[in-house]
Amino acid sequence: MKKVFLLPLFLLGIMVTSCSQQQARRPISHSSGTFMKESIERNIKLVASEESQIDSIIKSNPHIKYIASDKGYWYHYEIENTQDTIKPKRGDVAFFNYEIKDIKGNLIYSEVELRPQVYYVDKQNIMMGLRDGIKLMNEGEKITFLFPSHMGYGYHGDNNRIGTNQPLICTVTLTDIKPENEVKEN
Repeated sequence: MKKVFLLPLFLLGIMVTSCSQQQARRPISHSSGTFMKESIERNIKLVASEESQIDSIIKSNPHIKYIASDKGYWYHYEIENTQDTIKPKRGDVAFFNYEIKDIKGNLIYSEVELRPQVYYVDKQNIMMGLRDGIKLMNEGEKITFLFPSHMGYGYHGDNNRIGTNQPLICTVTLTDIKPENEVKEN
């Protein structure tokens, strides 16, 4: 009987002493010091380099009127529709075709490879630049966008043909806009 009573008492004692001696570990943080400063400096240099490349494209084509967006990319109209004023908004479905080139104009994905695109505006995860750029377009318009890498696929790339921190040229044709409730799911 003594043994049965001592065993639980012994286990209780071990549990109390082991729990009271544990201390929480401090998280390892890189938010201060040189890591953050170096990261900020790398990003500043990256953005400056990409903007310089984009600026040289704009300057080498003085006959094309590029427009700077509020989001940090540039675009120009290949085909402009000045008759319509309806632009895609949340709750709409945008139908579009596009192609992707690198900043030197080399084709990465052709329009034939990527078509057709069906985008539920602000409800699907697509390239950040396209998400914003499509909302600038009227039906029937064709726009060429110059996206710095942070508006494209960023540091990660697309795990296929688009590399790390790659600025992109996307030419987009908006073929149709419909309210979401008019689009049938397949």
